[in-house]
Amino acid sequence: MLEVLFGTKNRELVLQYILVFEEGYAREIARFFDVTLPSIQNQLEKLEQGGVLLSKMSGRTRRYFINPRYAFLNELTALLEKAREYYDPKTKELLTLQRKRPRRPEKPL
Repeated sequence: MLEVLFGTKNRELVLQYILVFEEGYAREIARFFDVTLPSIQNQLEKLEQGGVLLSKMSGRTRRYFINPRYAFLNELTALLEKAREYYDPKTKELLTLQRKRPRRPEKPL
């Protein structure tokens, strides 16, 4: 949907993934959307160079997350959330926040 603005569909998917799940790493994002790893790595690097994303090492894995000081963060978030409304139902369902680990038994619902 926004690939005209962002240049590639994968860049849009990377931003949507990180917006929904708050952070992620290249292989995880590539598997999630069933796209090639090098294309996702390329987009993550470009977004980090542009200041949209930041990264940190967690063991041997580089995890990416949105830069909270990015000048257009609110506008970017609003644009991505609006675009998500127009995605096909399958993609919308994929991007519905899913738990990555089980809930603690003692934690209330």
